[in-house]
Amino acid sequence: MIQYHRATPKLNAALQDSQEKFSLFRREKTLLDLPAPADAIADRAEPVQFSPLHYVSGNPIVEPVPDHLRQAVFGLGCFWGAERLFWQLPGVFSTAVGYAGGITGNPRYEDVCSGRTGHTEVVLVFYDPATVTFQTLLGAFWESHDPTQGMGQGNDRGSQYRSAIYTVGDEQLQQAKQGKVQFQAALRDSNYAEITTEIMPLGEFYYAEGYHQQYLAKNPDGYCSLAGTGACYAPARADT
Repeated sequence: MIQYHRATPKLNAALQDSQEKFSLFRREKTLLDLPAPADAIADRAEPVQFSPLHYVSGNPIVEPVPDHLRQAVFGLGCFWGAERLFWQLPGVFSTAVGYAGGITGNPRYEDVCSGRTGHTEVVLVFYDPATVTFQTLLGAFWESHDPTQGMGQGNDRGSQYRSAIYTVGDEQLQQAKQGKVQFQAALRDSNYAEITTEIMPLGEFYYAEGYHQQYLAKNPDGYCSLAGTGACYAPARADT
């Protein structure tokens, strides 16, 4: 004979707690997994609005820029602090924050936060190679975050916070891959895990909304999650 148990407040609370945990698990899984193209949010018709000039330097953050400048794109967690790191370097002409490495066209911040666009938060750097080399930028990148944390950085969890280098040209791709090997050796000496940084040629870069651009210049006491491992990046002499 089947015995039926009358629902009690305690049982109802347990069921609700179980449902909430399952819902949270599903949401966390979405945030920590990259979506398949069929599961991604549909493209937006229009790009976001932002000022074309850097809030700090006044230089353009969109092309056209002076011909001698080069581009580099890095993801190292929340892009607010990451952008400030790079705009403070001598030889950097301008910076902008945006989204790269994903599927959805013209994504909004809330789209990226859902984990269903595949993008990561990144910084676009326009730099003068006669003053600052790509290797110097790589050093700032590797030493300013923990590239072993997978889908997240510090307290920020989700695929949008993954470590990434999106390269422009074969030389950058080669140097980024070599740099990963060299920095991995330094991390092993400090008992860190394997580097999870995504290294691949840059596809489409989408600018973030205007209120994100140079955020920490507009909000000096704003959130900054940058924290390095203490390991030092020392590229081979032939790669400098």
